[in-house]
Amino acid sequence: MKTDLTYLKNMSAGNKELVVEMIGIFKTQVEEFVEDMNHLYDTQQYEALGKLAHKAKSSISIMGLNDLATELKSFENMAKAGIEPEKYPAFIARFREETAEAVDELEEVSNNIDIYF
Repeated sequence: MKTDLTYLKNMSAGNKELVVEMIGIFKTQVEEFVEDMNHLYDTQQYEALGKLAHKAKSSISIMGLNDLATELKSFENMAKAGIEPEKYPAFIARFREETAEAVDELEEVSNNIDIYF
């Protein structure tokens, strides 16, 4: 699995309804993050893009996407400093791809919550 729901399981104390709700929030958030990242990049609002990467990192971490969270930290620092903007589209694309895979996985968890929890 791409995701690791250990933190979410512990945080929810086994509350399945809360887990399903958190997954729903995550799915909505990542769609917004991708849209906002693209907009901020297109309008060259790099510092704001870095702040958004920081915000996204929190959501990503909750769902156990630790490698992506590490990449977002690098992206956050680069964007806040406005350095190497030619690399930002690759970060955004990777974020979009990784979160799309995670969403598919998490939908399976939501639909079969009793199996996973």
